[in-house]
Amino acid sequence: MNNLTTELVQTSCVFNEEFKYILLPLVYSVVFALGLPLNITVILQIWLSQKALTRSTIYMLNLAIADLLYVCSLPLLIYNYTQHDYWPFGDFACRFVRFLFYTNLHGSILFLTCISFHRYMGICHPLAVWHKKKGKKFVWIICAFMWFIVTVQCIPTFVFVSTGIQRNRTVCYDLSPPEISAKYFPYGIALTITGFLIPFIVILSCYCSMTKVLCKTDDMIGLVVQPKKEKAARMIIIVVTAFAISFFPFHLTKTLYLVIRAIDGISCHTMLTFAIVYKCTRPFASMNSVLDPVLFYFTQKKLRQSTRNLLDRVSTRLRTYPQIYRSG
Repeated sequence: MNNLTTELVQTSCVFNEEFKYILLPLVYSVVFALGLPLNITVILQIWLSQKALTRSTIYMLNLAIADLLYVCSLPLLIYNYTQHDYWPFGDFACRFVRFLFYTNLHGSILFLTCISFHRYMGICHPLAVWHKKKGKKFVWIICAFMWFIVTVQCIPTFVFVSTGIQRNRTVCYDLSPPEISAKYFPYGIALTITGFLIPFIVILSCYCSMTKVLCKTDDMIGLVVQPKKEKAARMIIIVVTAFAISFFPFHLTKTLYLVIRAIDGISCHTMLTFAIVYKCTRPFASMNSVLDPVLFYFTQKKLRQSTRNLLDRVSTRLRTYPQIYRSG
């Protein structure tokens, strides 16, 4: 069966996706409700303490900005899925929202890679001269380069994504319209390799080396003090959790779905099965917008201390209210 026949099969397939009209709005609403205040808090916290800005917090700031841009686009998607895929916002908004999703997704992966490599150098090579001499200006250059890379990676989204007509209503395609799925396939695989697989291998290599060092006794490490070990251990746990929840399942199911779409003569039932599996993991890819601020909180001692101080003041004030009331 040739590509034309495959495209006709894909176009004629009518997917029963009632599940996503409940799942997607629910998950996106939770991500929006939590991600918006959390990422604004992270940005404000870093901005207010900019005199003590470190290389790690510069990476976290860029990570929070990427998350905030994506979270701000979620109301459009929430409306879209509550209206059963109806997209009334125009073709450009469709392309831009999908671009923001993939920019946030792969931007988060790249910045987490930078943070992980930075922590790896601090744990495994604490005396490396070339790393210690690189100041904040160099980190800002790295961040600008990461933004450039992720933009180049995701800009083809504007070419492939578009609106279309299904069941007499305008829809916004997630990957591409069915009739150009064969053209999207090479780009989709390349994006997975460069935007996920390579950074994932780098992060995995860093964490394996860090784990070996962290498992040694303090007298064998010498230069790695206990607070530094605890901070690195927290970061490893949270980043691994982010990959386990958000990144790995999404890219695995997306790749399988792209392969199935590209196979000649695939049945409509098989395509529907893989589409459902892929779309069930898609909303959880947005959960990194909530997990990233958690990463910032648990790796920044000053933020945790300021939060504890605030809670202590509130608790003390609440305890004094009954005494004031009785004395009055």
